[in-house]
Amino acid sequence: QVQLVESGGGLVQAGGSLRLSCAASGLTFSSYIMGWFRQAPGKEREFVAAITPRGARTYYADSVKGRFTISRDNAKNTVFLQMNSVKPEDTAVYYCAADKTPLGQVSAAGEYDYWGQGTQVTVSS
Repeated sequence: QVQLVESGGGLVQAGGSLRLSCAASGLTFSSYIMGWFRQAPGKEREFVAAITPRGARTYYADSVKGRFTISRDNAKNTVFLQMNSVKPEDTAVYYCAADKTPLGQVSAAGEYDYWGQGTQVTVSS
């Protein structure tokens, strides 16, 4: 049974930092592209960042490029999202996701096979 469990969310002031973690189990973690998505109230889920199985390549949404960093530790089956210089518009539930066989864009939610339950990030102004 595949499980993705996010942690690290919370309340942070604008300009601050937060580090999200996603611990995976029940899958061969090092074979999966891992992604972060977010969903704000009343909005569709949107792509944030993704990283290839061995961490060689990363992808970012324009809205977070230069502020967020995705990384992974395959020995610990964990993917991270370092969020710096956060803004109120970063407020959302953040989800991690796993993609075994990418057939299209890594930014497409439909690409991903497994999803976590999400962790809330709230940025105050």
